[in-house]
Amino acid sequence: MNNVLTAKRLRWFAAAIVLLNGFFPALWILATAFKAEVELTAKPITWFPRDPTLANFMSAFNDQPLPAYLLNSIIVALSSMVVSLFIASLAAYAIARLNLKYRGAILTSIIAVSMFPLVTLMVPLFEIMRGLNLLNSYWALVLPYTVLNLPICTLVLTSFFQDIPRDLENAAMIDGCTRMGALWRVVVPLAAPGVFTAGILAFVNSWDEFLLALSFNSAAAYRTLPVGIQMYQGEFSFPWPTISAALVIAMIPVVIVILIFQERVVSGLTSGGVKG
Repeated sequence: MNNVLTAKRLRWFAAAIVLLNGFFPALWILATAFKAEVELTAKPITWFPRDPTLANFMSAFNDQPLPAYLLNSIIVALSSMVVSLFIASLAAYAIARLNLKYRGAILTSIIAVSMFPLVTLMVPLFEIMRGLNLLNSYWALVLPYTVLNLPICTLVLTSFFQDIPRDLENAAMIDGCTRMGALWRVVVPLAAPGVFTAGILAFVNSWDEFLLALSFNSAAAYRTLPVGIQMYQGEFSFPWPTISAALVIAMIPVVIVILIFQERVVSGLTSGGVKG
């Protein structure tokens, strides 16, 4: 009995550490966004703002064209998500349904490719984008982000497609659907939790990416939010409250997306965790 209680306490302790590690930075940024700059250097440290102010949010919008950065991030993240899901659906369907001779090797290669550090891919991707004359455009980020998102999207969708009975596709094709029609009208709708899960992962990965966005789009008109937030830093100053306010604004779209599709994402993650 004592061993059971000890195990439960350890699990709760581990869960508390994970929650603290995940939520404390976000809560600290939120608190800093409402603090005056002089309060940041006050001693002792104040965990909550003494006199909350919205001035930092006003500065975030006035000091930099934050709405333009936000729009650019939305365009890039949504576009890469849609393209990634389209291509990954085709790849996952082929892996799940076709009798591929080297199916295991293909899946292993996909996992291996997803583990490449981004910095090792930056130079070849930059040369490709420059050769295609796509630098300083939305496509300069949409295409690389699609490449980076494809492995995880393909693996997630493959796991779901495998558990959909083939008889449903066969029935659809008997009724006049082509194989591609069966994919889009039967398989993808039935795998909706997996599609939403893969889509959210692709969206968040594209939304947060900084290195490629900084390197491929130097023009101010195409800066995304992570790069734009960096522009608040001056040569001799680092306005933490304004930057924190901009970070809070940057988190809002992701939080909204997660809240809207929470049930489907949780269902997809838990289902994907038990599928072979």
